[in-house]
Amino acid sequence: MTTTPSAAALTLPEEQPIVRIDKLTKTFGTTYAVDDISLTINKGEFFSLLGASGCGKSTLLRMLAGFETPSSGRILIDGQDVTAVPPYLRPVNMMFQNYALFPHMSVAQNIAYGLKQEKMPRAAIRERVQEMLALVQIEALASRKPDQLSGGQRQRVALARALAKHPKILLLDEPLGALDKKLREQTQFELVNIQERLGITFIVVTHDQEEAMTMSSRIALMRDGRIEQVDNPRRMYEFPASRYAAGFIGSVNLFNGQVISHDDDLVQIQCEQAGCELQVHHSQPLTPGMDVTVAIRPEKITVRQQHQNEANSTQGIIQEIAYLGDVSIYHVELASGQRLQFTQPNIQALAEQPLTWGQQVAIHWSAFSCGVLTQ
Repeated sequence: MTTTPSAAALTLPEEQPIVRIDKLTKTFGTTYAVDDISLTINKGEFFSLLGASGCGKSTLLRMLAGFETPSSGRILIDGQDVTAVPPYLRPVNMMFQNYALFPHMSVAQNIAYGLKQEKMPRAAIRERVQEMLALVQIEALASRKPDQLSGGQRQRVALARALAKHPKILLLDEPLGALDKKLREQTQFELVNIQERLGITFIVVTHDQEEAMTMSSRIALMRDGRIEQVDNPRRMYEFPASRYAAGFIGSVNLFNGQVISHDDDLVQIQCEQAGCELQVHHSQPLTPGMDVTVAIRPEKITVRQQHQNEANSTQGIIQEIAYLGDVSIYHVELASGQRLQFTQPNIQALAEQPLTWGQQVAIHWSAFSCGVLTQ
């Protein structure tokens, strides 16, 4: 468990479940790709399935699409049990990681393909295709073939084709993985804007934590076929439910210790690794002697001119520095041998580093800036 936040979690204006996953399991031989997952996704959400390779997120997405059959459990979409319903009869569409465009068709023909399969009238198809071309801003590319397009343009075509049938749910499997960093960052905001304009539920599979944090209203972090934590991005970052969640979302310093006392929502923790007593604001009861982990994000740590002998204050030697332009990352070795990471924004274009290799630094953090993990 983690520190209970003082502010209420961010919530959607209307929480109307459109997807209910009930005790869903998928095995391949003796391997559990998805292991007894229950999950609710609301109408109009931008929901991300986040996790490392092999955690089961793509298998879960493929079961939602109907491309994989669950070993057990149920999937309900808009109140209907679709567990045994074939993909083409589900109110969902899927945008694949490789985009899967037809190379012999033009952009307009690719977008129109699914509409023709549904035997929509020609005039309605032309109108819908123009609507989709305008939505993703590729009107000028309508007559081109996929091999005449850049990666970002192909991604837009695939998105337009997936949205053309106006599905209730759009499933996206690593949709930005083939794009370069700048284009990926730009497209993240475009996807969010399109989703908000259409009001369609987006369910995205990604291994990129920044991508999930930027786009999602909520995130399900997966590990070994199970869900580790479901939360909005801010809560998942500030109040991780476990050591794994803390380490997967962003950078974090983790210290093991034992509870000394817990009074007035302030926990006193003995910690040899940190070289000082730790204090953490934590509202849930902890018993003396209990083993816990304290998590501190690098940006929460401040540098002092002199070391002060008090809680959450320690010192060490700078061993590594990474200059990233907007921030610099410092790795400090404490007396215990434990490594600690902190960051500093580069506000001024300094000719020299204010901190340098081999320098001893005194560092401190607030009891409100860290959390306690018990699992």
